[in-house]
Amino acid sequence: MRYLIIFLVFVLPAYAVPDQQLSPDAFEQYVTGKTLYYGEPGARPYGAEEYLPGRRVRWSFLNGECIEGQWFVDMDLICFVYEDNPEPQCWSFYKDGGGIVAMFENDPNSTTLYELQNASEPLRCLGPDVGV
Repeated sequence: MRYLIIFLVFVLPAYAVPDQQLSPDAFEQYVTGKTLYYGEPGARPYGAEEYLPGRRVRWSFLNGECIEGQWFVDMDLICFVYEDNPEPQCWSFYKDGGGIVAMFENDPNSTTLYELQNASEPLRCLGPDVGV
């Protein structure tokens, strides 16, 4: 029983989604000029996105390859299109303590991603098929 209480007090809040959705302006102000690393609490990062001026982005699964894209607002969602996939990927973002929480709205059953870290350095992009 003690472990259940510890889980409920310390672990479960990390997976709770805050009530206040970020407005597009608040999202843009928070992310522009940063590289955010996303994943689940306590896990290795799933990927990272570099937020460039002019609502441009650069995404990587942290494998050295990066995909260029841009984001736009559709209703109250932040949607992304990338050079390899013109189909909009729409998310809702929430401020949560020291970071943001991202919920993929195209598929309500998908994983919610949490900001694990942010940095001012750009992503390391080696490009496809680099090497001998």
